[in-house]
Formats: sequence, structure tokens, C-alpha cells
Amino acid sequence: MGSRSRARQVAAALGFVGLLSAVLGAVMIVMVPSIIKQQVLKNVRIDPSSLSFNMWKEIPVPFYLSVYFFDVLNPNEILQGQKPQVRERGPYVYREFRHKSNITFNDNDTVSFLEYRSFQFQPHKSQGLESDYIVMPNILVLGASVMMENGPMSMKLMMTFAFSALGERAFMNRTVAEIMWGYEDPLIHLINKYFPSMFPFKGKFGLFAELNNSDSGLFTVFTGVKNFSRIHLVDKWNGLSKVSFWHSDQCNMINGTSGQMWAPFMTPESSLEFYSPEACRSMKLIYKEKGVFEGIPTFRFVAPNTLFANGSVYPPNEGFCPCLESGIQNVSTCRFNAPLFLSHPHFYNADPVLAEAVSGLHPNQEEHSLFLDIHPVTGIPMNCSVKLQLSLYIKSVKGIGQTGKIEPVVLPLLWFGESGAMEGETLQKFYTQLVLMPKVLQYAQYVLLALGCILLFIPIVYQIRSQEKCYLFWSSSKKGSKDKEATQAYSETLMTPAPKGTVLQEARL
Repeated sequence: MGSRSRARQVAAALGFVGLLSAVLGAVMIVMVPSIIKQQVLKNVRIDPSSLSFNMWKEIPVPFYLSVYFFDVLNPNEILQGQKPQVRERGPYVYREFRHKSNITFNDNDTVSFLEYRSFQFQPHKSQGLESDYIVMPNILVLGASVMMENGPMSMKLMMTFAFSALGERAFMNRTVAEIMWGYEDPLIHLINKYFPSMFPFKGKFGLFAELNNSDSGLFTVFTGVKNFSRIHLVDKWNGLSKVSFWHSDQCNMINGTSGQMWAPFMTPESSLEFYSPEACRSMKLIYKEKGVFEGIPTFRFVAPNTLFANGSVYPPNEGFCPCLESGIQNVSTCRFNAPLFLSHPHFYNADPVLAEAVSGLHPNQEEHSLFLDIHPVTGIPMNCSVKLQLSLYIKSVKGIGQTGKIEPVVLPLLWFGESGAMEGETLQKFYTQLVLMPKVLQYAQYVLLALGCILLFIPIVYQIRSQEKCYLFWSSSKKGSKDKEATQAYSETLMTPAPKGTVLQEARL
């Protein structure tokens, strides 16, 4: 009886533990999603106490700027009206350093900041040196010529004389460093003297001169501390709620974030929208597919086919016109009216006429499309590669002799890719606190629920088995009693003497 009593006590204890585990598991199923959500919200908002604040302030991800130049192979023939031939040179790779300064928290749940960038050449990652020479269109000459196409003939003749006196030609042969970070040109001083508002630069002229050791404008974004619904969205840029570069309110809107973090809890229906000061516009990327980066689940977002489409193909882009072929965006209104165009590299995803007009272009999706891989739970980028091309519209302009017989063409100057991927200690910390721990909590709730059900099942089984044993015991006891009674009756029959007159029969073997 003692062992049976102890078994009952053990079964009862297991049942209690099972009930407790099941209840705890059920509670966790209800509470864990809320706990995870609260932890994520706490750690992705722009607040000094959040996990992501230092990542936001001093981006720990190593960013690289890879620049590819289009070396013009037949400049003299182009001046005679022949088709341009180019050869891609590069990449010339630069380590990009970013840091925020003037961080000011405002009363309306926003924070203002300036983000500075600097670049450092990486010879071991590059296919060439900054001292390499590249033949390119002379943007100052050909750009100014197109800008003055509808001007008075007297002005164009004066420009021809000035170009000749200064030794300016339609194409130039300069080093990578000069093209990137600037070179002295007497034409700049002349233009600034007589047309002081034409160009924004006063010293050296370079395609990336304005980006190095400078900021991208004063951003004011929502922190998400008081109002989560607007977390990371841009409130103002340089004090403006919208820009004035374009010809429609929709195109002038400053939408999305500053391009570093997005709202958490994304779905495949989400999109990535951000304002780019370099492109002078907001851009929207769309969801493509799920993926995994270093064990972290991601959503990949890519550019839609309509990103640089012209107004005839995609009416909402009409505000970015005047347009040429679809697939290139005219950025002249925000680039001192120079005939510059933005597109995907090699005119990928653009009207085929553009790539066919220049020999040496080979657009393809794998090399020339852009993407961002985002951790959907937090909205933080894990891996990204943003690729854009800058081109110059050139043509012969009557009255300006330096333009020769150039046939109208959008000639690529260069394309660049900005890439970065989370790694090292930052990646490990992110994975542990924002991926692994929520996953452990998520699994723990189901483990506790399952364990509780199993432990609850043990006393039930024990009770059933006990009832079965009890039934068998009483059944065997009743059967034994009946047999004993039959045996006793039979023995009494044998022991009782036969009545007189009874003939006893002989037993036969």
C-alpha cells in the first residue's frame, strides 16, 4: 500500500506541474508577441536608451563607394557625328565614413541632425589607381553649350571665343582623382565672374567634390518615442516640408525616411520609401522576396520598373519632365540646369534605344539592379547595394564651334554603387538581442505548453491503469471464491456415506 500511495503522490505532483506548465505556456502564447513587440519598439526608436541609437548615430556598417567610369574611345569621331564608343573602367573603391552631428531633440517628437560623409581610397579593392587617366566629355563646355542652345547668337559666339582662349575642348583627359574630387579650371573662374549664379561651386570642379567632408542637408525626423506610427519618417529637410525642384506637388513631396532605418513589423505589402538629397527626390522600393542574411531573416526590396520611367509611360512621373526616353530622369533643375540624367547603370530597365546609341554598354539585372535587404521585424538594413548612373546629354549647338557635329545622345559619364553589410560584433549583438532572444521566447511558449500537456496526461494514464488493476483484482477474487465453494461441495459429497439400498458401481479402468 505504501508504494501505491507514493505513486499516487508522484502522479498528483506531475499533474500539478503539468497544469502549471500548460497555463504558463498558454499565457506566454498570449503575452510573448506583445513582449517582443514592446522590446522591438523600445530598441528601434531614436532614443539614447535604445539598442539601435548608437547604430543610428555612428553607422557601424562599413560602407563602400565603387565608381565605374565610361572611358570614351573615339572623341574625335564623335565630333564628326559618329556613334560614341565607351569602355568601362573600374571599380575605383572608396571606404565611406558617416557620422551624425548637431543632434538636437525637439519638443514635437522629432530629432534634427547633420550627417557628414568622407571617403578614403582603397587601392587593394580597386581595379586601378586614382592617377589613372580617363577620357570624358567636358561637362563645363558641353553642358554649358546645351544650356545656351536657345540663347542669342552673340552670346554663343562669345562662348566659342572664350573656350578657344582658355584652351577648352569638348572632351578632356583627366585623372580619376580630378574627376572625382575636383580640378582647377579657368573656365570656372570666368563663369563665376560674369554669371555668378550659374554654378554652385566657386573653386575646384569635381563630380563628387560636394560630397566629401560635407553634409547632406539638415534632416528632421520623427523619433517614435511618443508616436510610434511616424517613426523614422522625415518631417523636414533643410527646414522644408517639400522641395521646389519639380513641376508637380506629388514629385516635390518629401516622403519616407532618411534612408537608414524604416518602421518595424514589415509585411510583403510594405514598401521602402526615402528621400535622397543627391537625386533631389523621394524614391520608393518594392518588396521582391524573402531571404536570409547571416542567419537573420530578411525582406529584399528592389526598384520598380517605374522608378525612372517618363511621364508618358508612368503619368505620376510627369512632374520630373521635360523627359527624353523612358528610364532616365532629368535632374537638371536641381543640378544648376546642366543637362544631367540619372538612371540605372548601363541604362538597365530603360528604353533600349538609349543603350543602342552608345557602343560598349551591356545592361543586365545581376550587375546593374539595386536592392536593400531589411530585417522585417526591426526595419533595420542588413545588406544593401544602391547603384545609379550619371549621364550627360550632348549635341551640336549652332554657333558654338567646340560642339562640332555631335549627334544628340545621352552619354554615360560614370555609375556608382554604395554597398554595406552588417558584420562583426554589431551583427552578433543584433542577432542575439533582436533575433535569437525573441525566437527563444517564441519556442519556449510552445515547449511549455507541450510539456504541460504531457505531464497532465501522466496522472490520467496512471488513474486509468489503477482502475484496470483494481478491476482485475476483484474479478480474480470473485472467481477464486466460486471455485473454492465448488471444490468444498464436491469434497463433502465424497465424504457423505451412501444411503442404504444404494448399489455402488465398480470403477473401471
